[in-house]
Amino acid sequence: MPPELLIVSRAHVARLLPMAACIEAMADALRATARGEVALPLRQVVLLPDGRGALASMPAVSDVHGMSVKVITVLPGNHARGLPSHQGAVLLFDGEDGRLRAVVDARAVTAIRTAAVSAVATRLLARADAGDLALLGSGEQAHTHLEALRLVRPLRRVRVWSPTAAHRDAFAARASTADLAVEPMATAQATVHGADLICTVTAAREPVLHGAWIAPGAHVNAVGASLKTARELDTDAVARARLFVDRRESALHEAGDFLIPRAEGAIGDDHIVAELGELLLEGMAPGRRNAREITLFKSLGIAVEDLAAVHHIYQRAVAEQAGTRVPFGDNDAAD
Repeated sequence: MPPELLIVSRAHVARLLPMAACIEAMADALRATARGEVALPLRQVVLLPDGRGALASMPAVSDVHGMSVKVITVLPGNHARGLPSHQGAVLLFDGEDGRLRAVVDARAVTAIRTAAVSAVATRLLARADAGDLALLGSGEQAHTHLEALRLVRPLRRVRVWSPTAAHRDAFAARASTADLAVEPMATAQATVHGADLICTVTAAREPVLHGAWIAPGAHVNAVGASLKTARELDTDAVARARLFVDRRESALHEAGDFLIPRAEGAIGDDHIVAELGELLLEGMAPGRRNAREITLFKSLGIAVEDLAAVHHIYQRAVAEQAGTRVPFGDNDAAD
């Protein structure tokens, strides 16, 4: 009988990858990265000739989790068709024999694991009493970031802004609960005023968050921009903050939030204090030093996060007989 391939649809990912478990899985993956236990090339991006979007791939290899590659298309114009801009799959391969074990919906994995990494950063860098959250952006990542940050800090206030009033109003209505109302705001500046937790989760290519608006002691998770030509934070916001990243190499090649201020001469490469994994490994790097400094985590999303997430999903799916199994390949040793 041929081996089985596990297919995990979007509907199953959230159940198999609960946010609390994903936060711990991301912390473990970032530690492994800092220890040099993961092979992690830069993502490869092919721009479509007509400028409509891109095809990207992100491979990773780990002794613990096996091998994976995430392949996604990014077409911003899809929103006009009623389709998501990001679509694709994460392929999980066995670390011993190389067989393809699982194909998992990439959009769902990315939404959860990205917010989980921001939660790891928040747990490490935000003040212990932080609880006033500002969300710039009202899409899928805003929802998962709200869920994730509630697990690492006791939120007492949440405000949201996005350029389209109907979108922020709809987000506030969906995300509000009996014990925590979400307030839609008319401007980004009003949203972040006095906030000690800020998440930028927009599709903006130009700054939506300015340094002059950020309160002393705030922690910022900058998530939305992942191209060297795009940024969500202005130069002053980056220069004022102590900057932490998921991976230095990725930031030095892909992070417009860092590269543009560097090109302007406002900061140098040494402005990157540490990777999150280095903070997680005790003694490798210092995190927050006092209650008034601004900390900034620039998230790009790295392939080891996808690998750790789909490995967790695969283990749970096997144990619970979840997902769809289809015959795939064979056991014939002859090529």
